[in-house]
Amino acid sequence: MCEVVLRGFGWRHAGRRAWALRGVDLHIAHGERVLLLGPSGAGKSTLLAALAGLLPEDSGEAEGEVQIDGLDPRRHCFPGSPRRPQDRAPVAGNERVGLLFQDPQTQLVMARSGDDVAFGLENRGVPAGEIWPRVGEALDRVGFPYPMSRPTAALSGGEAQRLALAGVLVLRPGLLLLDEPTANLDPAGAALVRDALTRTCQRDTTTILVEHRVAEALPLVDRVVVLEPGGGVRADGAPAAVFAACGDELADRGVWVPGHPIAPRKAVAPPGDVLVRVRDVAVADRLPPVEVDVRAGEVLAVTGPNGAGKSTLALVLGGLLPPTAGRVEYPGQPAPPHRWRAAALARRVGSVFQNPEHQFVTTRVVDELALAGPPASVVDDLLARLRLTHLAPANPYTLSGGEARRLSVATALATAPRLLILDEPTFGQDRRTWIELADLLAGLRDEGRAIVAVTHDDAFVSVLADRRRCLGFP
Repeated sequence: MCEVVLRGFGWRHAGRRAWALRGVDLHIAHGERVLLLGPSGAGKSTLLAALAGLLPEDSGEAEGEVQIDGLDPRRHCFPGSPRRPQDRAPVAGNERVGLLFQDPQTQLVMARSGDDVAFGLENRGVPAGEIWPRVGEALDRVGFPYPMSRPTAALSGGEAQRLALAGVLVLRPGLLLLDEPTANLDPAGAALVRDALTRTCQRDTTTILVEHRVAEALPLVDRVVVLEPGGGVRADGAPAAVFAACGDELADRGVWVPGHPIAPRKAVAPPGDVLVRVRDVAVADRLPPVEVDVRAGEVLAVTGPNGAGKSTLALVLGGLLPPTAGRVEYPGQPAPPHRWRAAALARRVGSVFQNPEHQFVTTRVVDELALAGPPASVVDDLLARLRLTHLAPANPYTLSGGEARRLSVATALATAPRLLILDEPTFGQDRRTWIELADLLAGLRDEGRAIVAVTHDDAFVSVLADRRRCLGFP
């Protein structure tokens, strides 16, 4: 177990005027299980990074102090945070911190799944005879569905998340930091992860969890801390007490609070013409044969378990990956989309990747939106509609997960394409930005555009989807 203390802590990223966090006073005792909440951009991920010692002095400005069992995490190596070859160092004492990032790809360092989980144990000098039994136990606890020999490059986003979690849990950390651990998981996988975390918490691990699936996360925690954007702690206490005292206010400010449903945004008219026909399309080892039509004026939700090929289908539809079998037909276009010129593809199809950072190519948010050549008025409008105006000069790689997702959606909209293909569009959104994004997509749908959304977000399906296509089922 570890004790966490923050006194007047603040952090401002290099090149930013606004503080990501400021004036945070917090004490978390040994063995406490804390759910960290707050609107998008409130600094939740930044706080976890600070506790893991991942805010180097040359990357921003700090004030106040952060201590784990009386030690500054930036000056002491805690295994499991991060797991990269260049960070190998001997560790003294029992201070142990494990961090699961929002993007699992930042933690996978080996070519085979079992080797990746074993990496941290080998780094710590655990005897060889203990390593593989512990690796097998960790993989079983998170419900990893493949042998240890499975290539990490062949994993879906949700499968990679489970593997990354196994790599953290195998270290048996005293302080466990979890940043949206179930965001990219199907319901069954999310339940397995929560079960694994329940068992971990019962072993007297201090846990700090950032999670937007609040109702599902509450059984894992005994305390809720709500961050105020740029200004300390807004609420702190037992979950029931916090939500009873200020639940309505928190929901209005963007915090996901149980018992505050969102009204459906259904189409104002029936769907129109077919924009895309998919006929027996398959990608070897990634997507079994699938058929589906995409129509103007509808939101099509693509759902199914992790590994069913949802993201692969999105790439094929968007012309970013050629199928190995079958046909993708855009009526009126003689060639399949993967053969179109880049400019023509960008005008007709807007794609949002599962990992937004994979599509950023500039060093400023405003330049990212201007890259495809839209008028300045369109750029300004998108910045305003997606609450990014204050971040226009910021580096896209310093955004929070929710902010980065909104930027990726904005870049897809910049050329006003008739078809939008969105992979996990609501990932990392607080309640307010989730509703604003849903309203934006509903408006585009009602203007006649087609939206294909790969999602594990049941609320998105119930609120916005006109039709659902489940992969991985007969």
